[in-house]
Amino acid sequence: GGSAGCVLAARLSEDPKVQVALLEAGTVDSSVLIHCPAGLALMARVGGDNWKFETTPQPGLNGRKGYQPRGKVLGGSSSINAMIYVRGNRADYDHWAEQGNPGWSYQDVLPYFKRSEHNERFAGSSKGGGQGNEFHGNEFHGTGGPLNVKDLTSPNRFGPIFVAAGQQAGYRANDDFNGAEQEGVGRYQVTHKNGERYSAAKAYLKPAMGRPNLKVITEAHTTRILTEPAANGPKAVGVEYRQDGTLHQIQCGREVLLCAGALQSPQVLMLSGIGPAAQLQQHGIAVVADVAGVGENLHDHVDVVLCYNAPQVKDLFGVSPGGLWRALKGIFEWRKFRTGMLTTNFAEAGGFVKSAPAEPVPDLQYHFVIGKLVDHGRKPTFGMGYSCHVCLLQPKARGSVRLASSDPFAAPLIDPNFLGDPDDMKRLVRGFKQMRSTMAQPALAGYGGTETDRSVNAHTDTQIEDFIRNNADTIYHPVGSCRMGNGPLDVVDAQLRVRGVQGLRVVDASVMPRVVSGNTNAPVIMMAEKASDLIKAAAT
Repeated sequence: GGSAGCVLAARLSEDPKVQVALLEAGTVDSSVLIHCPAGLALMARVGGDNWKFETTPQPGLNGRKGYQPRGKVLGGSSSINAMIYVRGNRADYDHWAEQGNPGWSYQDVLPYFKRSEHNERFAGSSKGGGQGNEFHGNEFHGTGGPLNVKDLTSPNRFGPIFVAAGQQAGYRANDDFNGAEQEGVGRYQVTHKNGERYSAAKAYLKPAMGRPNLKVITEAHTTRILTEPAANGPKAVGVEYRQDGTLHQIQCGREVLLCAGALQSPQVLMLSGIGPAAQLQQHGIAVVADVAGVGENLHDHVDVVLCYNAPQVKDLFGVSPGGLWRALKGIFEWRKFRTGMLTTNFAEAGGFVKSAPAEPVPDLQYHFVIGKLVDHGRKPTFGMGYSCHVCLLQPKARGSVRLASSDPFAAPLIDPNFLGDPDDMKRLVRGFKQMRSTMAQPALAGYGGTETDRSVNAHTDTQIEDFIRNNADTIYHPVGSCRMGNGPLDVVDAQLRVRGVQGLRVVDASVMPRVVSGNTNAPVIMMAEKASDLIKAAAT
């Protein structure tokens, strides 16, 4: 029931002759923290719609465990993320195709991005966000698609201030990171509609819920994929899940589509006997298909944050008497009009920049946040301020997902191997220095913000490296653990079919051969749109 699952359930159930069942381990997306965009600030601490995974101790982070939030609710991580609509760089998809995945070049996938999108900026209205199939917009953007994309309703004035600082630092202004060029600084578009978060559940699943051929089962924890021997190898025939303490099985006449994400899709495959034989046998799991690459190639955008105190600035976010009064007024305005400060996604502006002039495409991303962010928002910070992330867009380090045990309710062993390649640290150190330089430009410096004690003494490369190892973590984009390709460690082919098992596909971020250069939600939605066509074509 995450982003890809919602897309597939909606698109496949368009055919009344097809029966579709969607399983979601979490609940219906009823929390106000989901629907109010600013609610994301509280989700890491109080939200129950989150798996709240941790990594294994990371040597590159001085042995710390990283935090890995994943949505456990209809809409998946699109119901708990920062709602930024970014597709990545066109070179990402061309690279996928070059790695033996025909049909996944930028020109191949652009129509699916456009089909999924209703971009208010290019439509001139907020209509759309339904199940439409009319594509207008421009060369790069669509209108009439299910996913509503727009500029922020009530943007904070500091977004443009950050953009001005970026221009002073030498970056070009860019008002569309998903257009002709990705490089530059600008304000992000968001997946909002009428002042609310517009998750994949709202965009795709909710309009389809009344269809008699679609059954949505929530609080259903998948325990394994059911397989049977067949003439051409094992065939997926259904799914086992636990609901209310009872095991259930649901049979499948056509295909099983696994959309559990980069951390849990490999876990479900291995629990089902599909994965590296030696690992499965170690946990007493009978081997259905020896697929060596399941759980390999995990990687993620490693990220570090600089925070600034700005006590004299009253229209940022922070814990203070004035800030609390503004928040109360914001609650009233949002409840009554769906406008105001609570329509923020906090990371309102950012950019895509190069760590060195010789880089062919941007290898760093900025997220400028209109508040002080520490430890994913899990640690309260007092006073007003702002912060900025820099993340490494193309890390070289690769990690893995392993089973902790044969218990389907045990969290998997997640090892992104953050900063496991020396080149990753070199680029992130350069990025940190460039970010600090940007934040020191007159446009921002004029507001008297001062770097917090956490980082203020990190100046030499060695000191900056120490700061990074003590503070860096994910920016929530794990991918690659069921990689698409035609090599010996690739798990699915270009049709997303699992090698060695009939009737089974994986459709989510786990199949990305290499992470896209940006936020991953829009690409996952695109991939599911394309997958729905692949599945329909296979059935004819």
